[in-house]
Amino acid sequence: MAPHAAESTTFEAELPARTSVARENGHRSLPISEPCLSYWHRTTRAFEHLYENEHESVPAAIKYLIIGSGLSGSYLAWSLEENGVHAKDIAILEAREAVSGASGRNAGHVRPDAFRGFAAYARIHGREQAKKIVENEKLVFEKVKAFVEKHRVPCDFNATTTFDVCLTPEFAEYEKQSFDAYRAAGGDVSHVKFFDGEEAKERSGVQDAVAAYEWPAGSSHPAKLGQFLLSGLIAKGVRLYTHCPATAVTRHERSDAGDTNRWDVHTPRGVLATENVVHCTNAYSAYLLPELETFITPNRAQAHSFVPSYSLSGSRALKSTASLRYGLKHFFSFIQRQGDGTVIFGVSRENPEWSPETKNSIVTFDDSSYNEEVACTAARTFKTLFPEHKAKSSRHGEGTEHCWTGIIALTPDSVPMVGAVEGKEGQWINAGHNGHEYGLVLRGLRR
Repeated sequence: MAPHAAESTTFEAELPARTSVARENGHRSLPISEPCLSYWHRTTRAFEHLYENEHESVPAAIKYLIIGSGLSGSYLAWSLEENGVHAKDIAILEAREAVSGASGRNAGHVRPDAFRGFAAYARIHGREQAKKIVENEKLVFEKVKAFVEKHRVPCDFNATTTFDVCLTPEFAEYEKQSFDAYRAAGGDVSHVKFFDGEEAKERSGVQDAVAAYEWPAGSSHPAKLGQFLLSGLIAKGVRLYTHCPATAVTRHERSDAGDTNRWDVHTPRGVLATENVVHCTNAYSAYLLPELETFITPNRAQAHSFVPSYSLSGSRALKSTASLRYGLKHFFSFIQRQGDGTVIFGVSRENPEWSPETKNSIVTFDDSSYNEEVACTAARTFKTLFPEHKAKSSRHGEGTEHCWTGIIALTPDSVPMVGAVEGKEGQWINAGHNGHEYGLVLRGLRR
C-alpha cells in the first residue's frame, strides 16, 4: 500500500448512517451514506462513470483538487481545463456516487429571477448590488442555453418561458411592488410580460391564477448535464473518485524546497497533497470549514414526479414552467417534461398547514427518504391547481410516481460564497446556493 493511503478506512465508517445523522454537529455533517434516488437518478442508472474509481486509492499529490462532483465542481473543472490547466492536474472527490447531491435532486428548472428577489436583495445588499444580482440571473440563463447548444448536451434542455403565478391577491400586490421597485431602480423588464385576471388563467393554464408574469427560462435533466460534464472531463484525463469523502483538510508539511503543496486532504483511501483545494460542497461545506457552521444552514427540499391525467396530456401538456405562489415562502414549482409528459412538482420549505413535526424536520442533512405529509400536500395542491377533466376518470398508472429529497444550503444574505477562503491560502469555495444552483453556480464561476 502506498504511504499516502495508510489512513484508509471503510467508506461506511466515514459517513453517517442512512436512518440517522448521528455525527451531525450543529450544521456540520458529511453526506449520509444511503440517500434516496431522485427522478433524475432513477433515469440515469446506466451512466458508466457512476461509481468511477470507487475502490482506487487517491494519488499522492495533485495540483487542483475539487471536492464535490455536482454542477459547481464539474463546471469548475471544465473551466479550468478550457483555460489551460492540464486535465491530469485535476482530481474530483465525491462522497457518494457521481452527481449524487443537490445538483441531481432539484426540480429541473433553469429559471432566472426576473425581478421578484430585488426587494429582498436590496434590503441586505443595497439597490445597486441587488440590481446586479438580478441582471446576472438573465445572463446566466443565456450562458447555460449557449453552452448546451454549443456542445449539444443531451440533457433534455427545453428553452421556453416561465410564469410567476400569483394565487392570492396579497401575493399579486407583492409581485407588483417588486416589479415596480426593480424597474424604478433601472432594471430591465422589457422581456417580462404581465397578465391579469382571466388572461392570467388562460396564459398560465392555472385556473386559480390572480395574476401572472412571464419571461424566458428553461428546464433540463440536471443529472444528465452533470454527467455530460464529467464524461468529457474523464475522457480528457481528469480523475474522479466516487465514494471517497474528504474527511479533513490539514496544513501540508513540505518535504523539500521543490514541494509546492499547501494542504493535505484526508480520505478513506489515502491522503492527497495539493496546492489548491476547492470546496464545491454546498450544504456540507462546514464539515471541512467549521467556521461556516453558523453561516450555512442545510434545508431538505422535496420534489415529486406525477404522471399526468387527461387534463395535462397530449396537446394539453404545458410548454412553460411555473412557480405557483400563495406567498413569498409558500409556493410550488412546476415543469412538464416535453418527452414523456412527466410533471416535476417541487414544494417550498414552508407551509402554514404543516404539522410542527414536519416543520421541524426541514433543517437536516438526511436525504434518505421523503416526508409523507409534504407529499400529500403536493398531490392535493396539484389536483386543485390542475383538476382532472370532469368527463375522464383517473386510471391506474396516473398520479404520483415518485418522491425524493435533496439538501440545499441557505445563507443569511441569500447569496453564495465564491472565492478564496479567508486565512487559508490555496483553499477556495463555491457553495451556499440557496436552492438556486443554475442561477448562481455559473455566475460565481464567471468572477
